[in-house]
Amino acid sequence: MAEISVESSETADGWRFDVRVADGGSESRHEVTLSRSDRDRIARGAAPDELVRESFTFLLEREPKESILRSFDLTVIARYFPEYERAMAERFGS
Repeated sequence: MAEISVESSETADGWRFDVRVADGGSESRHEVTLSRSDRDRIARGAAPDELVRESFTFLLEREPKESILRSFDLTVIARYFPEYERAMAERFGS
């Protein structure tokens, strides 16, 4: 099981996250952005860090950590996996 660590900082319209995924003796690092409006649409009321962590869990269920983009906005996930926003709404009960 991969270990996902998330560090966040606020920006003018949302958050920026530094994500580290460690698994199998190696790790990958990712920079992710998320706006407040997108967080509310995807998982209203969810803590931003938890949404990012669950989003990486979702991604790792579908691809290896090395395939995850190094820098992206969280909404990009839905371009590759159309079921993403529905899955997050189910996981967070929104």
